[in-house]
Amino acid sequence: MPVRAAKIGVLALGLALFAPIASADRLLIDNVRQADQIRSERPQNGETMDQVARRYGDPGDRVEAVGEPPISRWIYDGFTVYFEHDRVLHSVERHD
Repeated sequence: MPVRAAKIGVLALGLALFAPIASADRLLIDNVRQADQIRSERPQNGETMDQVARRYGDPGDRVEAVGEPPISRWIYDGFTVYFEHDRVLHSVERHD
């Protein structure tokens, strides 16, 4: 009987050690899904300025283009859109 109790103890210990790892994987997956959802709510690379304006309305602020190629910004509540010429280069969430 002591051998069986030892096996059960080792099994219980192994399960106890594995539980936090499985939980961390779930949190990571949930965070990735949430980030994908937030990203899909912002303008996507390659959209035109007209498409962004139709979908999100006028931005709160427009920063004129600088540099070569010209990079401009439109600032919305919650995110900023960067354009190269008239195409979305990148959009980022704001943390004001």
